[in-house]
Amino acid sequence: MLQEEIFVGIRERHIKGFRGIQLLRRSLPDGVEFVTIMTFDSLAAVREFAGTDYEKAVVPPRARALLGRFDERSAHYEVVDEAR
Repeated sequence: MLQEEIFVGIRERHIKGFRGIQLLRRSLPDGVEFVTIMTFDSLAAVREFAGTDYEKAVVPPRARALLGRFDERSAHYEVVDEAR
């Protein structure tokens, strides 16, 4: 669902300043944990994606129904250095 529906839907919004999205996964003794990392050029682009309360996690209803838990608030970081 993430890759075929949600990620595609985000890309199709053509948000100016949206750079990409990554999905990370790790196995835990009591299940599997997923983390999504989205990159944007600016906080304005984040607001266009998430709305005025841009720290409120954007989790569609269908995804909420599948997840055992998720963070209600998103954390935002500024890239200060990048090695390639």
